[in-house]
Amino acid sequence: MSSQSRFGNRIRLTACAMGVGLVLSAASVEAAEYRFTPEPTYAPDVAKDVYKPLLDYLSKATGDTFVLVAPANYSSYWRDILKPDVTDFSYDEAHFADYRIQHSNFIPLVRKAEPTTYTLLANVEFEGKEPNALLGSKIATMPAPSLGYALLAQFFPDPVQQPQILSTATSWRDTVQIVFGGEADAAIIPSWIASADGYPNLVTIKTSREFPGTAILASPSVPEEVRTKVRDALLNVEGAPELVEVLLELGITRFVPASPKDFAGDQQMLSGFYGYK
Repeated sequence: MSSQSRFGNRIRLTACAMGVGLVLSAASVEAAEYRFTPEPTYAPDVAKDVYKPLLDYLSKATGDTFVLVAPANYSSYWRDILKPDVTDFSYDEAHFADYRIQHSNFIPLVRKAEPTTYTLLANVEFEGKEPNALLGSKIATMPAPSLGYALLAQFFPDPVQQPQILSTATSWRDTVQIVFGGEADAAIIPSWIASADGYPNLVTIKTSREFPGTAILASPSVPEEVRTKVRDALLNVEGAPELVEVLLELGITRFVPASPKDFAGDQQMLSGFYGYK
C-alpha cells in the first residue's frame, strides 16, 4: 500500500471517529436526567413502585430520563427544601409549593384540578362533637411539617390544651390503620382518601379550609422547553391508560395549569416550624 493510500485511510478513520463522537455528543445533549422528588407520603420503597409509571410516562413524553428521589421522611424533606438545587421537579402540597416558589424560584407547572382539604376522623364515640372533645386523646398523622400536621396545630391552637399527636405513620392511609389498631382515637387525612376509601366506623369531626391541589413544580435550572414538554404531558394524563392506577392511588382525576398566585400565602402554614424564614 502506498504512503498516499495509508494517509487517505487515516483521514477517513479520523473522520469516522469524529462523526461517531459528534453523534454521541449530540445524544448526550438531547437526553438529560432529571430528579423528581415527591413529598414522603410513602416509604421510599413503596414510593418507587407508586411513581414509576408516572416517571416512565414523562421520560417517554420528553425524551429525557426522570428518576425518583424519595426522601426518607418529612424532616429530611423539609431540610432539603431549605437548600438550593435540591431537585429538578417536585410534587408538593400548597404550603411547600408556595415556599419553593418564593424562596427558590421554582415554577409551578400543573396542579390537581380538585382543591385539597383535610378531614379529622374519629371513633364513633365522638360523633357530633367538636375537636375540643379530643383534647387529651391521641390523633394519628404524618410527621411535621406535613400539611395535615400543620392543620392540627390550627385546629388546636392553645399550647396548654393539646391532644397527643402520634406522627409515626408511614402514609396517610396508615394513620387510619393506627386508629383501627386501637393506638389512637382519631386521624387526620386528605379528604379525597376519606371519600375514596370510605370509613363507616369513623365519623367526621372537622374538615379544613380549601388549598390549591397538589402541584408539580420545576426548578428554574430546568430548560424552558423541557418544562413545556412536562407540562403538556401532564395536562394530557387522562389519555394515558398506563397511568390509570397511579392516578387513582394519588387521587388525581386530571391536572390543570398552575401559577404562583394559586399558592400565594400558603407558605404561612410552615411559619411555626424550625427553619422557616
